[in-house]
Amino acid sequence: MQATGTEKREQISRHAVTAVKRKRFPKRQLYFMLLPNLVLFTALTVYPIFWALRYMFYDYDGIHAATFTGADNFIRLFTRDTVYWDSLVNTLIYAAGKLLIVIPLSFLVAVVLNLRFRGSTLLQAVIFSPTIMSSAVMALMFYLLFNVYNGDVNHYLSLAGLIEQPVDWLGQHLAMITVIIVAVWGGLGNYMVYFLAGLQTIPKDIYESAELDGVTYWQRLFYITLPMLGPVLRVILMLAILNSFQDIQSIMVLTEGGPLGKTQVVFLYMYQLFFPVSTSSPIKPEIGYGAAASVVTGLILGLITLIYLYLSKKLEKIY
Repeated sequence: MQATGTEKREQISRHAVTAVKRKRFPKRQLYFMLLPNLVLFTALTVYPIFWALRYMFYDYDGIHAATFTGADNFIRLFTRDTVYWDSLVNTLIYAAGKLLIVIPLSFLVAVVLNLRFRGSTLLQAVIFSPTIMSSAVMALMFYLLFNVYNGDVNHYLSLAGLIEQPVDWLGQHLAMITVIIVAVWGGLGNYMVYFLAGLQTIPKDIYESAELDGVTYWQRLFYITLPMLGPVLRVILMLAILNSFQDIQSIMVLTEGGPLGKTQVVFLYMYQLFFPVSTSSPIKPEIGYGAAASVVTGLILGLITLIYLYLSKKLEKIY
């Protein structure tokens, strides 16, 4: 009997040790699963940031030895580089034009698709499909469509009698409008899905009660739907602002920042300082100066984000 009791105690002890190991194992498994992402994040994000912080004080072109210049890169940026500040203005114009079109349009499309009519699911998939398309492929497709002499846009406008001469959609006067149209087409489906997710979280009982009280559809839209979408709308706007500042792939394919710098945005300018787009580009590789410009741009973008968050909190208190 005593041996049996001892065996039971040993068995209970083994079970307790096994249970402790099982509790520890999921944590180890979690760490092992996170390890590849942490390694890639450190190598591709953290290290380049510290690398940029170092070389922003150097004159370095990636070929010759780096020369310490102190604050000369920042002095040049703030006093002599008009291209940078022009590209920053172009970025603000591009972001404002894109947001003023794509946010209201995606909201209206989401409201219509939320009615759940026949074929709405298929239409939703069609509108969302540009989001999963490569930005370079999408831009190349629009480059062919907006081509001056053999593009389909000018061809059909000419057949309809709306134009007499081919329109230079990627010329000096219309290039910014064209790249904004391409950006709206590419981002519409993404923001539509966000709005749809927000609309489906609003209880239907609220709409039914409002309808019984005689509230019209437009009143329900402005006084119920929009206020209850406030948290979702704030997130969508922040993501849209950040994405608008970082859009360079479509512009790179369509115009390479031209003509005459009319579509040169700040992130494309910094990219060209690190990796010139073509040999004919007037912008030469200046990695040290590009690092300084990227740091200043990051601070500006962070300041814009903080201002937006502050204003969004004020609006949240109002509503």
